[in-house]
Amino acid sequence: MPRRTRHHALFDRLRTPRKLPGFLKAASVCALIAGLLSPLAQATPAAAAASNDYCGGQCSDILPPGENGNATLAQILLNQIFGTQPDHAEDQLGTYNSLATGYSTLTDAKINTFFNDSSFGVASDQVASTENPAGRSDVTIVRDKKTGVPHITGTTRYGTEFGAGYAAAEDRLWLMDVFRHVGRGQLTTFAGGAASNQGLEQEFYRNAPYSEADLQAQIDNAVANNGARGQQALDDANAYLAGINSYIDASDSGRYFPGEYVLTGHKDSITNAGTIDHFKITDLVALASVIGALFGSGGGGEVNNAISLLAAQEKYGVTEGTKVWESFRERNDPEAVLTVHNGESFPYGTKPDNPQGEALPDAGSVTTEPLVYNATGTGADQSATAASETATKTALSSARRGMSNALVVSGKYTASGHPIAVFGPQTGYFAPQLLMLQEIQGPGISARGASFAGLSMYVELGRGQDYAWSATTSGQDIIDSYAVELCQDDYHYLFHGTCTAMDEVEQTNSWKPTTADGTAAGSYTMKVWKTKYGPVEYRATVGGKKVAYTTLRSSYMHEADSIIGFQMLNDPDYVKSPQTFQSAVQHINYTFNWFYADSTHTAYYNSGNNPVRATGVDAEFPVWGQAAYEWQNWNPATNTADYTPAAQHPQSIDQDYYVSWNNKQALNYTTASWGDGSVHRGNLLNDRVKKLVAAGGVTRSALVKAMADASLTDLRAEDVLPNLLKVINSSTVTDSTAAAAVTKLQTWLTAGGKRTETSAGSKTYANADAIRILDAWWPLLVKAEFQPGLGDDLYTAFTNNLYIDETPSAAHGPTGAHAGSSFQYGWWSYVDKDIRSVLGQTVSGPLAEQYCGGGSLSACRDILISTLKTAAGTSASTVYPGDSLCSAGDQWCADSIVQRTLGGIKHYNISWQNRPTFQQVVEFTSHR
Repeated sequence: MPRRTRHHALFDRLRTPRKLPGFLKAASVCALIAGLLSPLAQATPAAAAASNDYCGGQCSDILPPGENGNATLAQILLNQIFGTQPDHAEDQLGTYNSLATGYSTLTDAKINTFFNDSSFGVASDQVASTENPAGRSDVTIVRDKKTGVPHITGTTRYGTEFGAGYAAAEDRLWLMDVFRHVGRGQLTTFAGGAASNQGLEQEFYRNAPYSEADLQAQIDNAVANNGARGQQALDDANAYLAGINSYIDASDSGRYFPGEYVLTGHKDSITNAGTIDHFKITDLVALASVIGALFGSGGGGEVNNAISLLAAQEKYGVTEGTKVWESFRERNDPEAVLTVHNGESFPYGTKPDNPQGEALPDAGSVTTEPLVYNATGTGADQSATAASETATKTALSSARRGMSNALVVSGKYTASGHPIAVFGPQTGYFAPQLLMLQEIQGPGISARGASFAGLSMYVELGRGQDYAWSATTSGQDIIDSYAVELCQDDYHYLFHGTCTAMDEVEQTNSWKPTTADGTAAGSYTMKVWKTKYGPVEYRATVGGKKVAYTTLRSSYMHEADSIIGFQMLNDPDYVKSPQTFQSAVQHINYTFNWFYADSTHTAYYNSGNNPVRATGVDAEFPVWGQAAYEWQNWNPATNTADYTPAAQHPQSIDQDYYVSWNNKQALNYTTASWGDGSVHRGNLLNDRVKKLVAAGGVTRSALVKAMADASLTDLRAEDVLPNLLKVINSSTVTDSTAAAAVTKLQTWLTAGGKRTETSAGSKTYANADAIRILDAWWPLLVKAEFQPGLGDDLYTAFTNNLYIDETPSAAHGPTGAHAGSSFQYGWWSYVDKDIRSVLGQTVSGPLAEQYCGGGSLSACRDILISTLKTAAGTSASTVYPGDSLCSAGDQWCADSIVQRTLGGIKHYNISWQNRPTFQQVVEFTSHR
């Protein structure tokens, strides 16, 4: 079926020059541009002294496409008509892209050919500009010539944070405005009614339907519960907001504000009429709720789990069906790659011996709670309906989210004797990028790195004076589903024996056509019913009783709490060791894996408020909304509870090496997502780093090469294809079509199983036909291998728990197609275990049944050859059907990475790499 490209893009109507309004002919465009170009004063370059920096020139980073994410109307028009770019809007994209074909000859001396020097400060001959925002004498923003990154130095804490806010608005004002509206469920009213905008606001509003009072309460609680640091965070946030608003006023009066405000009808390009609303502190919480939901909220999916369990029990009977379900769930698979691999156990989310309180739905009774009501115009058309369905599915399957990777090697195994780290978050690719780079130096703050736009009062991922840190999404379960019994009507439920009214929360949005988004007028109301156990997500019957299934996460109403941990990470007087680093990230309630390196030590810690569940509660399934099954010491008024103590979170100091690609953290530590089995993309890192460590003498370039090599490798080819070919070659292949396909696949496998260009810029893959065959074969072989044994209902239910495949061209997941991140979720572990079992190999944690050919090697071989022949005859235009960017059959383009437009500036697509968006390479040479 055709790929669906999910555009989290607000400006599809500006993707090509022909979609600009017809009256903007060449002459008038030039005249308009000339009139819009403001004569901005250029600051005189000045020297900037570096702060204490213990990296010795061995810290680097990269963040495509570029630091500058703001563009005036004139710059947008120039980009759309002539393809020109504002300064520093695209200057990191080519550097980032070139690693894919240049890594094989990488040396330490060449690292900054593919990355940027992230040393503190700016050399005097590299200063592009210096400014004192709003004329303040207590803060200076220096920008470097190469990348335009802001280096903010303050003499007072207030001035420092004012400068951080000012710089953030200079580089990301429009994006910040977009996401504060996303977080409030008001995107369509602000940016237009495109189906993608409808889907985006619906996705987040369903899980975080906060009122203004809710947002303010989170700030008040975070301040009240964190003493002096809480008050400092509030002061920092207010100073940061003052900087943002100062830039808004300056750019408005100077008429150099982002041009998207004109294109969306908020400002008039001729009269300058209209307003850009000031930011307020609750906007920061709205922004945080979006980022936390995308990358740091593991869990959910309990209702889908229940549906597949019931299907398994219907197919096999209760006992055997449960056994089959557990074998596919792989809660604690003994073959899973681990981040903490020293044998230490950290039990969490394990299956109870005697489950209590389960509230499994009656078969066929589950319906999704509606979100959209009273839709009119384009809020009710077919594309809107499709967007709403996609948003609902995405919002209710948060267990499938998660990106980013990390490779960290202890100094014991490096050439220099100092630890080396190559790590960063995979946050998708956007224009402008969700993250922004900065350096902040001021009282109590000393850091450089990346932060989410609008939340950059502190560096969130980066380096300090003598240490660096990063994170990957961990995905342990902090979200539970409760079945609340209805009483009186569909909007009352029993809470501790009392019939209690649900709270109705709604947001009404309307839109009309603009230059940026010509979607015709429309409107709708989003409505969420909230209980003390969280928002209602589904309705069903349990044992004939009408229930609502709710979703409760430990970070709900606590989006602001993590600010304390980030404040600590930026404080050089706090983080001085692996232990103090671990202490800092313990204050972050989102589900992340945190990694650390200084000149002597490495460390790891898994963060998140992991609720202590009632004895006997199985976190995999919905439980009754009754006191006996609530989180221990849960207070519904504040949504607080007992959380597992820090010592029970996976953690380590100075392990030989760490890898993470959203894989399993440690023995007995269950994550909410399915697929932590024998084959996981984490294996691509683990196998390479393990080999480097065994040889010793690891260098920065060697670790970058390991990451880059993994980033181009097809996981299915490296870890599953060899055994598939063993089955096929267990007898001579006599069919000419199958034999030719086997030869192509074997040739590709021998070459490394990579999806890489024949040469830089060729836009053609080496072994392209083998890649096409595997892409076509995988879904066919999975279905033919498993559906006959599982039956239609159970097979479908399991595919709802876990995608079959996630190739680079796949159009699913939180960022859609052309997103880079690939091979995180799929049935590769199931295929691997089943095929090895059929081959008679030893399998630890096998599937409960044999599926391929019913366990017969010859029958399994027949299935594989039959589906392989079909795949070999499937044309490239069918495998890669084309979309708004790519023509049908264009394999390279189908895989390519697109900087998804969130504003008016567009960029070229780049060759596929499965690597972090923001990435650091660090090796500190000394310590304070």
